[in-house]
Amino acid sequence: MKKLVLATVLALAAVSVFAQNSLVDEPNPETIGNDSAMQSLREISLDKFEREGAWSVHMSPDYGVISARQFEGNPAMKEPLKEDVDAGVQDTHVLGVKVEFFRRGINSFYINSQRPVPIEGITKTISMWVCGRNQDHELYVLIEDYFGRNYELFMGTLGFSGWKKLTAVVPPSPDSEHGIVQHSVYYGDKPGLRIIGFRVDCNPMQARGTYYMYMDDLRCVTDLYDMENHDEDDMSDAW
Repeated sequence: MKKLVLATVLALAAVSVFAQNSLVDEPNPETIGNDSAMQSLREISLDKFEREGAWSVHMSPDYGVISARQFEGNPAMKEPLKEDVDAGVQDTHVLGVKVEFFRRGINSFYINSQRPVPIEGITKTISMWVCGRNQDHELYVLIEDYFGRNYELFMGTLGFSGWKKLTAVVPPSPDSEHGIVQHSVYYGDKPGLRIIGFRVDCNPMQARGTYYMYMDDLRCVTDLYDMENHDEDDMSDAW
């Protein structure tokens, strides 16, 4: 009897751990800030890193030298969006970043878009495919909210080999005044965020030698309900 009880407890614990890992790895956009059944969620590709010179990199010259360039390739596990396939959108390159450290220390490096990447609607999650080279540096996405305020969202550590999809959850504002505000009834009808770039905080013990990382297919899941259900005869408040 004791063995049966112990086996049952271990099985339930395994299911619980699996469920927690699933929630951490793949957050459900339908439950993020959802206070209404009226949602129209869509996954949108924001940048496939196909344009040469669209992203710049920099770090403190006291800690090392950084460079970036495009490479041909794609994550094998990535599933293309149907609308991109139908439109014949090109997706054959990734962005590679190379960091040559002078010495170990507490430092960061940045990958910035030459122009902020706008997102329409109410963003639920931001995701990107990353090749991390199995070092425990931390990746953050840098965003600008409706009022132009800057925030950073944790996407995950780079302590894995090969490609992995990293996802950041955009927490909803409790009152459209505090936190990350994506829309406001007081300042027009054009909701949305802008992605400024990314920051990698280096693990001080592993920030040595040469480090490589690769990025592909920046996406988001956004709620376009208000935009898709806007009455045709309703006036726009964006003047």
